[in-house]
Amino acid sequence: MKTLWLSLFLLLSPSVARANQITPAFTQGSMNATTTTTQTVTETINQKVYGGELQSWSGTGVTASGDITDSNTTFSLTTAGEDFQLEVVTRAADATTGLVLLETIDIDRDITTNATTTSLSVFSQ
Repeated sequence: MKTLWLSLFLLLSPSVARANQITPAFTQGSMNATTTTTQTVTETINQKVYGGELQSWSGTGVTASGDITDSNTTFSLTTAGEDFQLEVVTRAADATTGLVLLETIDIDRDITTNATTTSLSVFSQ
């Protein structure tokens, strides 16, 4: 019976819990981290430039016999033997749309961007 009371007493009596002190294994240190990112953008540009019908002439030392839109118009020198210059531009429009395709631009390109980030962490105790 004595052992029963003694066992009960030991089980029910408060006990002190003690923790061991932990000492870190390092005093100082550092860490490097490098991140590299690559991004590629594929770009396609398809562009058409339209204009309208055009009939024009310009020059020096030249005289037109009539309206330049008339196919029967003739050009003659204003003064025989003198220097002259004549430029006639005719651009016919499409009968359906009334437009003239002046230029087609097609561009295909890849744009690549590289980024590198480096970080340094220093710690000590």
